[in-house]
Amino acid sequence: MTRLNASAGLLAAGAMLVAGLWARGAEALPLYARQTGQDCASCHTTFFELTPIGRRFKLGGYTLGGGQSTLPPFAVMLQAPTFTHTQTGQPGGAAAHFGVNDNFALQQVSLFTGGRITDNIGAFVQGTLDGVARRVAWDNTDIRYADSVKLGDHDLLWGLTLNNNPTVQDVWNTTPAWSFPFISSVLAPAPTTSTLLEGTLAQRVLGLGAYGFFDDMAYVELSGYRTLSKNSQLLLGVDTTGESPIDGVAPYWRVAVEPTFGKHTIEVGTFGLRADVVPQRLTGAGTDAVTDIGFDAQYQYIGDNNAVTARASWIHESRDLGASHALGLADNAHDSLRSFQISVSYIFGDTWSLTGQRFLTNGTADATLYGTASGSPDTTGWRAEIAYLPFMHGGPAFWPWLNARIGLQYTFYDKFNGSASNFDGLGRNARDNNTVFLYSWIMF
Repeated sequence: MTRLNASAGLLAAGAMLVAGLWARGAEALPLYARQTGQDCASCHTTFFELTPIGRRFKLGGYTLGGGQSTLPPFAVMLQAPTFTHTQTGQPGGAAAHFGVNDNFALQQVSLFTGGRITDNIGAFVQGTLDGVARRVAWDNTDIRYADSVKLGDHDLLWGLTLNNNPTVQDVWNTTPAWSFPFISSVLAPAPTTSTLLEGTLAQRVLGLGAYGFFDDMAYVELSGYRTLSKNSQLLLGVDTTGESPIDGVAPYWRVAVEPTFGKHTIEVGTFGLRADVVPQRLTGAGTDAVTDIGFDAQYQYIGDNNAVTARASWIHESRDLGASHALGLADNAHDSLRSFQISVSYIFGDTWSLTGQRFLTNGTADATLYGTASGSPDTTGWRAEIAYLPFMHGGPAFWPWLNARIGLQYTFYDKFNGSASNFDGLGRNARDNNTVFLYSWIMF
């Protein structure tokens, strides 16, 4: 990337942060509750799962008012304490400064700002201290301009989004940035591979897009993403180790329809990204071409005190690895990868949430690319969670905007990094990574 592009990227990132700090007031963020005068249950079944009202608040640019609070537009999130237990300890420790098993951690501390800046401009800005990696970095950021117009007898809500993570701008809990699990242990073993859309680009890119929501039912978006310069990322706290930056601009698309039937909503959609990437920043062999195409669906029922949400997504990734193959970073010139998730949550009394999930990743065997003993990227498993949400209708008298989620999560693996048994060639089995995760997640 040229020096001019690096400077432009840094200035754009800085503008995003400054815009958030200038906000006058602002997805279960207490600062949004103060801005709108609504309790968390108006926009969320649980945090971070949006209701139809919450989805429209976000599409409207975080600008809806109604609250009377004069407090500054900030909120704090704590993921602490958390406790992680794996079925078998991890040789060498779960992470630097942690033991092989049964680890307590301050997982994250985040500072948020945002909300309404003008009648048409609003923001969601997050900065995070990673208590495990012991580093501070910018986190999910989304700045919007939104407006509504009449087209004959039809309504069009349209807007622009400037963000740093493809799908962070999405309003359904099916795309990667906001999908279940909403929280997971960073001290548990994680699969070696995922599709490009599943977090690989988060906080490394800057994207600008336009969207429209027609008659509160049909959504269309087209955005373009460019990788920030290495110096810009380092300044913003991002670890660039092993990064494969986008060459040029990567287009992202999103189309969805969401009809409503009384207390029921059904969303069906598609999304995707096409990117040319420079493998591990090694120039001279050209680029790899990566195309992610996803399909998703969500059903949501919201009653007076109970709610049900079912979510499903499938992503197919096609990888043309001409550059990686020439550089000796991949065995094959072409690979494919597929990711599938389906989950169902039942929330009762606006206080308790029960969720079950099936997840899987599979694809072409490529030992050099994935670094697995079998060469396969396949990982499959199940996840179950129970969570207690005591403050969805308002916190205690001394701080009514307090919100909390206290949960117990269990993850079970059928297969991990290609195999059910001896997946690392050293005798470790998939079930050895089965994880019990106990957490408290607090916002104020």
